[in-house]
Order: sequence, then structure tokens, then C-alpha cells
Amino acid sequence: MRLAPAQVRTTAICTAALFALATLSGCARHDDITTLTFWGMGREGEVVGELIAAWDAERPDVQVNVQQIPWSAAHEKLLTAHVGRATPDLAQLGNTWVPEFAALRALAPLDERVAASTVVARADHFPGIWDTNVIDGTLYGVPWYVDTRVLFYRRDLLAAAGYDTMPATWSGWRDALVAVTKQGGAGHYGILLPLNEWTQPVILGLQAGSPLLGDHETRGDFAAPAFAAAFDLYLGLFSDGLAPPVANNEVANLYQEFARGTFAMYISGPWNLGEFRRRLPAELQDAWATAPLPGPDSAVVAGQPGVSLAGGASLVVFAGSKHPDRAWELVEYLSAPEQQRRFFELTGDLPAHRAVWADSALSGDERTRAFAVQLEHVVPTPKIPEWEQIANRVWVAAEQAIRGSHTPAQALEALDADVDRMLVKRRWLLEHGQLGTAAVAGEGGG
Repeated sequence: MRLAPAQVRTTAICTAALFALATLSGCARHDDITTLTFWGMGREGEVVGELIAAWDAERPDVQVNVQQIPWSAAHEKLLTAHVGRATPDLAQLGNTWVPEFAALRALAPLDERVAASTVVARADHFPGIWDTNVIDGTLYGVPWYVDTRVLFYRRDLLAAAGYDTMPATWSGWRDALVAVTKQGGAGHYGILLPLNEWTQPVILGLQAGSPLLGDHETRGDFAAPAFAAAFDLYLGLFSDGLAPPVANNEVANLYQEFARGTFAMYISGPWNLGEFRRRLPAELQDAWATAPLPGPDSAVVAGQPGVSLAGGASLVVFAGSKHPDRAWELVEYLSAPEQQRRFFELTGDLPAHRAVWADSALSGDERTRAFAVQLEHVVPTPKIPEWEQIANRVWVAAEQAIRGSHTPAQALEALDADVDRMLVKRRWLLEHGQLGTAAVAGEGGG
């Protein structure tokens, strides 16, 4: 049937009107979409998009742009973004970086959001890990994945030296190192403690009860008796030939030397669970194990290990976000047990949410269980922006004492002097009653 001219004009007008209405409607829907920017670091930044894609599908009103940033460039990029007022809405942040960005007032406080949340609760997390995100009594991050250090060891070499299990005390551990070293003979050692790593002497100091810093974290406390006693234990492992005096770049292949029995123990983190499985030969796959760290004889309670470092990464919302409510909703989504479980499957990163640890992939693996035990006994390093700079001075002092250029007392006294110079501004702020987060931020935290 052919339409009359009037009908054609009417139809054309109606069609145009409907098209215009649809176009306007489409624009309105586009304008209603909230765009969030998420910065993820390293491998985690590569895979988090897979988790967020499912959230995007459920939330047509929100679009998330994920930017993956190499860890080597992340710190500088975050600082540059803060100075340029171009921070993302939310990001993954290493736990040791939280104090610095809190001091810069770059992060949004999260206490009220957690109090109102049905997903994120402090009781669902390992206490020491949660504490890394609390600065001056305020929460600035939610743990996303966790990290700590335990002992990786050759179970067969320990058994050959007369030990069925890893000793739980310093004295028992040292005796085991002596026995393993003697059993191995020339060129073999009980443990590898790379000289250019600060984690081992710091862990021993924390186990001995050292605060590492004193006077409200404005001075070094390394020459004090607690850390000095742990330092003596650490140095004795080298002077008695139980550990080789080498840096990690002097070990051609860590996994080959471990397989050869050049050393029987190594303190490391969860990333090496997968590496040991991949890199050790098949005939040694039943010969290695993990154990929580031993602790001082006077401090070890039956069944509890010595403390280790609280590490990992957290999810933070930046203070400059234009969409803080939506950003928090994404934090809650990524913090839920089902997403934590999937994230573990994708990355191998240990989940922060305790409920996920009931999963057989974690609870059924004896090597991973050592981390579960240790994570209940972790403590944060000093929560000040200068900590990483201080930490690098610790291994320098240790190497000076091991190499013999300083006595142990001289090395620790020099370390305290270095730290005191690093923290001169913090002392000034303390003396003038300005040592809060905002004051440190205002002065640059130097």
C-alpha cells in the first residue's frame, strides 16, 4: 500500500522525533555512567581486569578503567600523580607505602566505611596485616593480599642431621644449623642469608622485642640491648660458618644451589612456593618444606612461632576521587571472599580474608599452611615515610660488621647516627607539637 503525501510527511516527522528522542535518551544514559580509574601494580594489575569485568557487567552505571603499572615505576608515578592532582580513584598500594601517602594526605580515611560495611570487617583479617593500614589511629587501606616470611628448608638434610621437625626456638634452630652444616661438609652451609637484604636482621630484632626506633619514632634504637642481642645472633651465623657471607647477586642460581644442598634453609616469602615447585627437580619435590620462624627461647609460647614481617598490598581510595562511594563499592567487591579466592587462583597471592583460608587449595597444602600459622604472628615495621630508607641502612650496617670493617657495637652506633640524621625533621615536629599526619605532610615528611 502506498502512503499519501501527508501520511509520508507525518511518518517522517514521527520517525525523526523518535530518533531524536532515542539519541537524547542514549546521551542521557552515557552521561549517567560513572567512570572509575584503578591502578594495579605488576602481575596483579594484569589480572585484576578479569575480576573487574564481572563487576562491570553487573553495574551498567559504572565503567572501570584499569591501568597496569610496573612496580619499578609505581612509586614515582603515584607521587607525580599526587603532585599533579591526577591520582586514580582507587589503587593497589604496597603496605609499606601507606604511611607515606597518608602523610601526604593523598588517601581517604576508611573507618566510617568499614564500620558500615557488611563485607569488610577487621575481624576477618590477620591483625598484624590490618595494622599496617592504620596510621595515627586512622584506617587508610583494606588488605588485598598478604605477604610474610617463613623458612624454606630441605627436610631430607634436616632429617639426616638428626631432626624430624624444625626447632621452634633460637637455640634449637642454631643447633640444627650447626648439625646440618657439619653433616654437609666443606662448602655447605645451614642457611643462606644474603648480605644485601635487611629483612633477616630486622625480623630477628622484632622477635627480640626491639621497636627499631625510639623517642616516638624520631631516633634509631638499634644499639639498644634488644636489637643488639638479635644482631649478635645474626652475626654469629656468619662467624661460625653457618651462613656464607655473600649477597644474593653472588649466588648464580638460588634454586640450583638449594637443590645441590649448598645451603639447607632460606628465609623467603610466598612467591617462592611456585618457584620452588617449578625450579627444583622432580626427585626433590618431596624433600623441601616450609616452617614458621623460630623465636627467642624466652618469648616462644608453646605452639607459637616467632614473629615475622607484615607485608602485602592493600586497596586504597584516593582523597582526590570524584566518585569515592563508587570506588568504595569496588573495594568491597574485590575484598569479598569469592573474589579473593579467584584472585588467589589467578595470581598465587595469599588472600587477606581469613575465610578463604578454609579452601582446600590453601588448607590442604602443608607448605602454604606454614604461612597461615605465621600470618597470625606478624608485626608491621615502623609506620613512617622514611622507613624504606632506614631499612636499606640496616643491611649496610650488618655487612660492615660481618666483613669486619666495624665491630658490632660500632656498626649499630653508626646506624643509629644515620637514622637520627634522617629523622631530624620528625624530631623538630615532635618538639613543636606537630608530629601528626597532617603536620608531616605539610613539612614533606623529610
